[in-house]
Amino acid sequence: MAVREVLRYPHPALKTVAEPAPLESPDTERAARDLLDTMVDFGHCVGLAATQLGDLTRIVAVDVTGHKKAETESGLLLLANPRVVVEDGAEVAREGCLSIPHLTANVRRATWIAVEADALQLTGDGLTSKPLRIETDAFEARCLLHEIDHLDGILFLDRVDSLTRDVFPRKNYR
Repeated sequence: MAVREVLRYPHPALKTVAEPAPLESPDTERAARDLLDTMVDFGHCVGLAATQLGDLTRIVAVDVTGHKKAETESGLLLLANPRVVVEDGAEVAREGCLSIPHLTANVRRATWIAVEADALQLTGDGLTSKPLRIETDAFEARCLLHEIDHLDGILFLDRVDSLTRDVFPRKNYR
């Protein structure tokens, strides 16, 4: 549909809790298509949430395929109404975000998660969905948690232990 501008902090949409995505809505299909088009346009993007495009609906896209940090790869995940149902372990690792492009930070996240959602598939005929439970770990889990946080109005900087010790200028960005 369209490549959209990624909102940057302090845009208020980034701190807003998203509404459930109605599965049979043309707005959900448009938001999902725009999300994928925008993610692909960035090239190096492994995840994006609809709230980052100003759509306050619970849709995320994650694809860590081929990423050097990925231990688990589930392919493209286009999820509506995702929720973490189980998490285990903890690890601190560096994160960045298209909505805060000049900073990275050390963030503690679970190392293994189970997520339930409606998996979305876009076709020439429209949007289909089916219930999905995914269990994943490592980098893919971190990416999913990061994007689900966006749906709850939480940014990665909200999760750092110390703004003085754990936040860094980004060395490379688009």
